[in-house]
Amino acid sequence: MKYTKQAPINSGFGPQTTAQEILKGCDLTGKIAIVTGGYSGIGLETTRALANAGATVIVPARSPAKSLRALEGIPHIELEKIDLMDSTSIDDFAARFLATNRPLHMLINSAGVMFTPLRRDSRGFESQFSTNHLGHFQLTARLWPALVRAHGARVVALSSRGHRLGSVDFADPNFENKEYNKFTAYAQSKSANSLFALELDKRGRDYAVRAFAVHPGLVPDTDLGRDLDPSELKPQPVKNSQGLIISDETNAQYKSVEQGAATSVWCATSTQLNDMGGVYCEDCDIAMAVAADSTSPVGVRPWAIDSQLAQRLWALSEKLIGIKFEI
Repeated sequence: MKYTKQAPINSGFGPQTTAQEILKGCDLTGKIAIVTGGYSGIGLETTRALANAGATVIVPARSPAKSLRALEGIPHIELEKIDLMDSTSIDDFAARFLATNRPLHMLINSAGVMFTPLRRDSRGFESQFSTNHLGHFQLTARLWPALVRAHGARVVALSSRGHRLGSVDFADPNFENKEYNKFTAYAQSKSANSLFALELDKRGRDYAVRAFAVHPGLVPDTDLGRDLDPSELKPQPVKNSQGLIISDETNAQYKSVEQGAATSVWCATSTQLNDMGGVYCEDCDIAMAVAADSTSPVGVRPWAIDSQLAQRLWALSEKLIGIKFEI
């Protein structure tokens, strides 16, 4: 099987594959995973699949007590506290984990918010960029020693097909000088997730840490769209700045949460991806790279897999959070 970076490898799986099917016959006993957002939606199914395969799964949540019921009955779970918009909370969680001296084999950055009204964290950062990207950037930086200790770790960044709506605005990522647009902000955060995986993989491969970006699919049975009007939850035609439709997903196929978690689990565990990384994946395969003006509802756009933009984002992220991510 030839590996050509951002191109499908014909994994044998597809859009209807579930996380449980990915892990059929897989024994993850002795493996340690952290799944942010692992108490609801796609994250919960990711947690369930990994834990049922024998992995110990740490689930950090803003409200652990509220998350306990969702995780009831799942084996090998450790519930922790974290707020991805709170720098101190991230550091405290990472410090507690590092104090256990355990390796970290899988870090799945699954938590996220989508299409929210304008909100800011205590530092003034826009909430979608803060939660979806900056919080996970800081968390990964703090957990780096444990990832290296695994002698073969994988980091999965939950991106989205929504990245096609726009790249990172390096001049004004927090909407300080332009009018806020919730869709543009979400697209920026999801492009950032993909760029982060690209740069992390480049920097981490010599330490046997590989990184992947994942589009889980259109999964309606989550609370990710809780800030949206019901009409906005349905697939909408994608329009360019001139108002012309460039992609129409109104007939797009929805996925169940079991199917939505499959690509994350595949990237975190599959031997098909040994010695690979830095790629954007969907439908349990590496996605094809498509042109910036492509009307295809699938594939990854150039600005989400651009190595120079990935380097710029790394530097910007370090500057914004005031932390040097040393590798």
